[in-house]
Amino acid sequence: MQNIRTYAVMLIAIFLSSCSSYQQIPYYQDLSQSGEVRQPVSNESPLTISPSDLLAINATSKNPETATIFNYNLNTVSGAYAVTPDNPVIGYRVDEEGRIHLPLIGKLMVQGLTTTQLRDNMTKALSAYYKDPVVNIRIINFKVAIYGDVLKPDMYTLENERTTVTQALSLAGDLNITAMRKNVLLIRTEKGERKMVRLDLTSKNIFNSPYFYLKNNDEIYVQPDRTKFATVDRGYRTASLVLSGLSIIAIVLSNIYR
Repeated sequence: MQNIRTYAVMLIAIFLSSCSSYQQIPYYQDLSQSGEVRQPVSNESPLTISPSDLLAINATSKNPETATIFNYNLNTVSGAYAVTPDNPVIGYRVDEEGRIHLPLIGKLMVQGLTTTQLRDNMTKALSAYYKDPVVNIRIINFKVAIYGDVLKPDMYTLENERTTVTQALSLAGDLNITAMRKNVLLIRTEKGERKMVRLDLTSKNIFNSPYFYLKNNDEIYVQPDRTKFATVDRGYRTASLVLSGLSIIAIVLSNIYR
């Protein structure tokens, strides 16, 4: 009877431990589990141009050949920009002062503008030279680093200027089961200052965070929990014991057959 009680207590403890661990896994735990939930989007911050950004600028007009001066360093392939064989330079890089140098227009301040605002400014400026100019602009080095306890840590180039933290994590294959969802670290450098912010993916408040929408060169670090360390540590300990045992056996056998 005493043994039965002991086993029962052990089973209950294991069950409660597994329940406690599972409670750390789901995202948006405080979100209603039934019905439709709506909330206004108040934290969307448009991606603005910063120094070191690389801009792909494509200009056309009713006389396409006259606008090729802007497109000398771009080659479009299925809508994407690629380096031409005879010109390894691609795009217009924003200098430390936040400017780019364009044909006809000259130096142009672009820092702090969205690609839409810059497009409108350039369209207005080019109207003096071209008939009905059409300008398309994209930041082609928009990238984020995702590392830590995710399936595919890597540097990811983003085409969508409205990419969110959760969308970027999806690119990395999502968090592993051992990742700490309440302690995702976002690192952002802007205006000479590095900001480090902790994000909680288990709460619906993540949607309202001013850091929910990513900026160029953001870094996302996903910290593993102690379970992963314990698993790895246990593996090292087991391997060490096995090697030690084999060494002892080898020594004993060598003494026996000496």
